Amino acid sequence: MNNSIKMELSYPREVERVKKEQLPVLLPIGTMEYHSTHCPYGCDTLVAQGICEKVAEQVEAMILPPVWYGVASYAVGGPETNTLNVDCDTMENYVYCILKSLFDSGFKKNIFIIIAHQTEDYMPMTLACMKAAKKLIMSDLEKTSGYGWWGKRENKNFYSNLSESDGPWNRIRIVRVPYTKSSKGLGDHAGIYECSMLENLYPGSIKLERLGEADDWFAETAMDMNEELGKEMVDIAVNDIIAMIKE
Repeated sequence: MNNSIKMELSYPREVERVKKEQLPVLLPIGTMEYHSTHCPYGCDTLVAQGICEKVAEQVEAMILPPVWYGVASYAVGGPETNTLNVDCDTMENYVYCILKSLFDSGFKKNIFIIIAHQTEDYMPMTLACMKAAKKLIMSDLEKTSGYGWWGKRENKNFYSNLSESDGPWNRIRIVRVPYTKSSKGLGDHAGIYECSMLENLYPGSIKLERLGEADDWFAETAMDMNEELGKEMVDIAVNDIIAMIKE
């Protein structure tokens, strides 16, 4: 059963119900980046979007249209590889505008940003989304509680309660795929892990017969991709996100 409510296909009645019932809102973010010759440019975004759709098969949620263009960088190849790169600061401001629009509309909790690119700690994509989220939350606290909100006596336990699921810091969650809680950090670029996940989500998307058309060492392990591994990694990410939603 698919419980997803895709915003781009929704009408005010459906979206207002999401808001009223405080259903989770999922924002998939990725890149248009060179993934060697056997893997599509939209790999990162497709993985993030596919994970969101899998989550919505088990938990009713609204999926926002994905952000296809992100902080790809030119670490894998230069502009000649057709990667479309967005500056980190520009990305931060763009994500901030999306999140601020959600807050201004009344969506102020259960927002999950699902990233499938540069997902290690303190990488540009993750930092852009984290900064956008924290910047908005801090601004909203000042807007709703006034300047000096933390200094007020009623907020003296603010930091001791940060781990609570309903706390301000948890209104927007940044989820890094496949680096979720249980994944043990399995990840690569167009190799066995990423290709297994993408093929599981979108069968036929990996063209192994094209592997080797370029001398890309990072993609060589893609030859060993397999359905079992892909399903395991997708299931881990989906289960971890659902656990976060149900906290």
